[in-house]
Amino acid sequence: MTAAIVHGGGITAAAAAYGGRPEDWLDLSTGINPCPPDLPDIDARAWHRLPDRHLVDTAREAARDYYRTGAILPLPVPGTQSVIQLLPRLVPAGSRVAILSPTYGEYARAFTMAGLTVDAIAELDAVSPEHRLVVVVNPNNPTGQLHDVEALERLRQRLEASGGLLVVDEAFGDGAGASIAADGQVRPNLIVFRSFGKFFGMAGVRLGFVVASAEHLASFEQWLGPWAVSGPALSVAAALMRSDVAAIGDGIAARKAGLVSVLGSVGLAIAGGTSLFALVDDPRAAALQDHLCRHHILVRKFDYAPTWLRFGLAPDAEADERLRAALAGFIR
Repeated sequence: MTAAIVHGGGITAAAAAYGGRPEDWLDLSTGINPCPPDLPDIDARAWHRLPDRHLVDTAREAARDYYRTGAILPLPVPGTQSVIQLLPRLVPAGSRVAILSPTYGEYARAFTMAGLTVDAIAELDAVSPEHRLVVVVNPNNPTGQLHDVEALERLRQRLEASGGLLVVDEAFGDGAGASIAADGQVRPNLIVFRSFGKFFGMAGVRLGFVVASAEHLASFEQWLGPWAVSGPALSVAAALMRSDVAAIGDGIAARKAGLVSVLGSVGLAIAGGTSLFALVDDPRAAALQDHLCRHHILVRKFDYAPTWLRFGLAPDAEADERLRAALAGFIR
């Protein structure tokens, strides 16, 4: 059994180790908008009944318009993690896959557990005709590396010629620039994952979308089974994706500016990141993470990169100052 991946967000475990009530901790370990919009009104029937087809269709239409996928109606799924674990079914047993690395660890784990050979590659040119499936997280988590649409399309064409699939994970794609799925073209060997919870700050609803050919969407839908996404989640997504999201983006930008200011004020250099987090590369990372935990502030560390720390966004200026004070107590 491949070891479980340690993710951000483990406030309960952190509080058990360092003390304090979980609700009093400042959780900066995830890349989630800390200032979600108000919940829209949800019809009581969404709670009372199994999710009817019209809820699914409405959410798909809203996602199509929001992600600008044209003729493709994105498939709602219970978080993109649910479909990551289904990816091995798309390639023959014993296949070789490539993952642009380092990145979100669940991809390698899913393929390894399925008995597939995983190549961690550092650049797109390292993809070979032997690779039956390639994963590119764009922008990448945690480095923030962003590949332009043209480069990804060239890779997709190369894979198409050799019978391979390209999976592009755009979980942090809101506001990051052009999406490879935004032109509405159906490409049989392209699968794009989008996350609802990160930009909208509602990770708890466990909702993502898949943009792909009708054949691949049908396969995912069949494998997930009926009623995979709850009625309330579908209702919230449809309403918010059709709302004016400019204020959400502005709020995220302001919170990111606050984080950048805090890190700069104590001399921590930002090595990467996205609109929802910053990556710091510092040889004191392990000690700094421990110090912050003792101040009941949780940031994300990485076992494969011991000098890295990922800082998510704080919810307000007061929380920024709490982080600044804790960092200043360490960096004198």
